[in-house]
Amino acid sequence: MAEQYNSFTPIDSNTTPRYAGIATFMRLPYVTLADAASVDIGLIGVPWDGGTTNRAGARHGPRQMRDLSSLMRRFHPTFGIDPYALANCADLGDTPVNPIVIEDTLERVERFYRQVVEQGIVPLSAGGDHLVSLPILRALAARHGPLGMVHFDAHTDTFDRYFGGCKYTHGTPFRRAVEEGLLDPTRIVQIGIRGGLYSENDDAWGLEQGIRVIRIEEYFDLGVEAVIQEIRRVVGTEKTYVSFDVDCLDPVYAPGTGTPEVGGISTHDAQRLLRSLRGLDLVGGDVVEVAPPFDPSGNTALVGVTLMWEILCMLAEQSSRQRG
Repeated sequence: MAEQYNSFTPIDSNTTPRYAGIATFMRLPYVTLADAASVDIGLIGVPWDGGTTNRAGARHGPRQMRDLSSLMRRFHPTFGIDPYALANCADLGDTPVNPIVIEDTLERVERFYRQVVEQGIVPLSAGGDHLVSLPILRALAARHGPLGMVHFDAHTDTFDRYFGGCKYTHGTPFRRAVEEGLLDPTRIVQIGIRGGLYSENDDAWGLEQGIRVIRIEEYFDLGVEAVIQEIRRVVGTEKTYVSFDVDCLDPVYAPGTGTPEVGGISTHDAQRLLRSLRGLDLVGGDVVEVAPPFDPSGNTALVGVTLMWEILCMLAEQSSRQRG
C-alpha cells in the first residue's frame, strides 16, 4: 500500500462509532471552499430536484447519502488501495440552490463548481435529480473542453422539451450539454437504457449525434466484459466524466428513485462496470436520483454512496499518478 499522503482522513470508527459525530461524506473532514487549497478531490452535495417531472424527493439524497456513507470503510480490497492515503479528500458541503427557480439554480450550481475546478479540485457529487449534471459539466468543460462521458441510466436524458417549452428538466441535461459543446457525442456511451418511450422517435436525436446507446437487451446479450470493452473503446484516452443514475439499477436494488424501471442491472454488475473505468482520464463524477422518501430503509442511499466510493477510489488513484 502507498505511503500515507495526507491527514485528510475519515474519522476512525475504532475511536468514534460510526453512528456518532456529524455526518459528512465518508466521515471525511468538512472543508469550506475558502480553505480548500490543499484538497484534491471534493465530495459535494447538490440537494435539488426542481427538474423532476413526476416523483420528487432526490433533493433529500445528499443528506441521507452522507448518513449512510458512515458504513464505508477505507481500504478497497479489489484495487488494493487506501484512497485517503493517495489523495486529499474532503466534504465541501452542499452547493447553493433555489428550490423555486430552475435557471437560478443552474447558475448557482455552476458558480460553485467553477470555484471548485479553478482550484484544481476534482468534483465527485451526490444529487439531486439528473439535471444537476448540466451545470457541473458547464464548469468542467470551461476548464477542459468537450468531454467524453460514461453514463449509467435507464433513460438517455437527451429529450428536448417538456410541457411545451421547458428546456431544463431531469430528462434533458445531456441534450443541452451536447448542444452547448460540453460533451463530445461521439465519446458518450450510455448503459442500461430501457423502459417505454413517449414516441418511437424519443431516442433518435442522440443516435443521430453519434451517442453509443447500449440498451438493456444488448447489455445482457453482450455480457459485462464485452460491455466494458465497448465503454473503453468509445471514450478512449481523453478526458471523461462518469454519471450514474441509480435508476440504471433494477428497482429491487434501488427502489428509492424517482423514475424506476424494472429489468435493470444488479449492484454487483454496477461495481464491476465502475471498476472497469480504472485508468481512464476521469475529471469528475456524480451519483444522482437517490430519493429517500421512496425508500425509508435507506438501502438506495447505501447503494448510491457505495458506488460513489468506487468512483472516489479511482479518482484518488489517478490523483496520485498525476502527482507523480
